[in-house]
Amino acid sequence: MKILLLDIETAPNLAYVWGMWQQNISMDKIVAKGHVLCWSAKWYGESETMFSSVRDGEKTMLKRIHKLLDKADVVIHYNGRSFDIPTLNKEFVTHGMTPPAPYKQVDLLTVVRDQFRFPINKLDYVAQTLGLGGKVRHPGFQMWVDCMAGDDAAWAKMEKYNRGDVILLEKLYDKLKPWVKNHPHHGAFDGRPTVCPNCGEEHTLQRRGSAVTRDVRYPRFQCVGPTGCGAWSRGKKALSKTRTTLQGI
Repeated sequence: MKILLLDIETAPNLAYVWGMWQQNISMDKIVAKGHVLCWSAKWYGESETMFSSVRDGEKTMLKRIHKLLDKADVVIHYNGRSFDIPTLNKEFVTHGMTPPAPYKQVDLLTVVRDQFRFPINKLDYVAQTLGLGGKVRHPGFQMWVDCMAGDDAAWAKMEKYNRGDVILLEKLYDKLKPWVKNHPHHGAFDGRPTVCPNCGEEHTLQRRGSAVTRDVRYPRFQCVGPTGCGAWSRGKKALSKTRTTLQGI
């Protein structure tokens, strides 16, 4: 299963406004629309971290990430369902590009929100709390302004920051992997039906009790051992002797 970790950085929308608070921005006030400035990505488990920006040419930058998405079985991101992927799709269709091949998504922000109660759900805070390190420090919004102005030093910082996010994302994915509900099944992609669905490890599944749905019981397993991720899964074949004979009303 080919897993792509992805993070993008964007330029803000520029508009004329009359005030600083609760402004209603109409279309005629927009001076320049936001767009993708750069992206960083890496294949899970590989050392290379890829990067491309508008400095390579906007269409070239988009073609490169489109090609990666086209090859991916699963894309890992942080708030990517709401931001990164829709933003890239907007850029693709705007530039006359067709959709990349379908892929599954794992949004780690959704995992954090659904499974835990951290006081702050930002990637930087969650990663630091879990002892994984933090995001690359940067000067703040001025870095975006300077990049849009073509400043070389700012772009060097932006590239380091963007690449750092993807590296941190991979660390967080490794940590949260056993907590991901309905993780795309490694066995379904790799043709190995008896591996851990979440991590793909073989010979790590240990039978531990039963998983019970409304009226059927299935064998339950946990991925254990030195290489196990700790995720729980269940067999697909029901334990027929426990199948109920009456339907509730």
